[in-house]
Amino acid sequence: MHQTNQTHKAMDRVLIVAVQTPEMADKNMSVLLNEMKDLVKAAGGEVLASVQQNLPHVDGRTLVGSGKLEEIQAQIEVEDIDLVVTYNQLSPRVNQNLSQNLGVNVIDRIQLILDIFALRARSREGKLQVELAQYNYLLPRIIGQGQAMSRLGAGIGTRGPGETKLETDRRHIRQRMLTIKRELAKVESKRQQTRQRRRQGKEFNLGLVGYTNAGKSTLLSQLTETETFIKDQVFATLDPLTRKLSLHGNDRFTITDTVGFIEDLPQELVQSFKSTLEEIRDVDLLLHVVDGSDPARVYHEQTVVDLLRELDMLDIPTLTVYNKKDQMPSDFQATLFPNVILSALDLSDIKALKEEIWRQSMKLAQAFETYIDADQAQQIYALKQEAFVESVDFDSDRNQYKVKGYRMP
Repeated sequence: MHQTNQTHKAMDRVLIVAVQTPEMADKNMSVLLNEMKDLVKAAGGEVLASVQQNLPHVDGRTLVGSGKLEEIQAQIEVEDIDLVVTYNQLSPRVNQNLSQNLGVNVIDRIQLILDIFALRARSREGKLQVELAQYNYLLPRIIGQGQAMSRLGAGIGTRGPGETKLETDRRHIRQRMLTIKRELAKVESKRQQTRQRRRQGKEFNLGLVGYTNAGKSTLLSQLTETETFIKDQVFATLDPLTRKLSLHGNDRFTITDTVGFIEDLPQELVQSFKSTLEEIRDVDLLLHVVDGSDPARVYHEQTVVDLLRELDMLDIPTLTVYNKKDQMPSDFQATLFPNVILSALDLSDIKALKEEIWRQSMKLAQAFETYIDADQAQQIYALKQEAFVESVDFDSDRNQYKVKGYRMP
């Protein structure tokens, strides 16, 4: 991967540009612009200004039109901007035109998100998935055979595949993409075997989903009493992480955290991270974590629901966890059910959540009651390996153990 020395480099000074067209009428642009600022911050930049415009349709040459382009040029001069990030997806032609007209680096929201993913990926699989997503997006934007892309350099939008890779011709890039796909297929095969073993082990599997920065990693850490990477920023977690969870003395629960969802998640990432998202496709119960203090909460909820629908996961039983109770407005009203309202940092709330997870889990299980002869007590241990044993009582009259519990269907 191409490395640039950014230790002594000041943060990129960023101008955000967004064009709202009639088909985007239902989008809350103020919410999306605030989210864009968070994305820029997560990538290591500083937003100095933003320009929003309403148009019947985006300009096919410059996105914004000549008049607005002059306004943007003036702001670039005044604020000493060195990077323009557009909310709207840019075609290769428009991207090139904007860069030439404005005299600064120009990227769109998709490139920004890809850049953050490249910055955050830790595992071998995660890095390969990001690299593949970037190639999928950048390949049509490589103009000519072996021609270097003008946007390469230091700063936001330049992480991931290095200069030497992007300067090769399309054929070599396609060969690299095939190699990555083969490596990811091997990883996915191993992941599928792990999932199969987990299912055969009669474990109860939980999956964490939610809008980015809703507090999933904090919740995972609190529920499992383990250390996980926690940071108050978008896409803090990329690689799926599965932990053991103990409920009612049963330690055969697992819980998996995955990448946070976001409005208009780039299709390049949906496809490239399909195997990662597959990790929660077969869970028994989803925990949908929602930042209850966010003014855009309902909007975020709908984004997650829409993405779950796209991934054919709406039929999985779901418990909504409204997080950040201590910061919620006094008139807060839940909109998704069943739910738990809590602060992930409050241990009594975490205890209550564990109880609710147990209740929801047992609703999906089949209750059983059986008797085991006293001289066959070893069968109790075997039973605990394939079912949730809730109680074991010795019946002296029958000289048998009465075992009650639940089996997963």
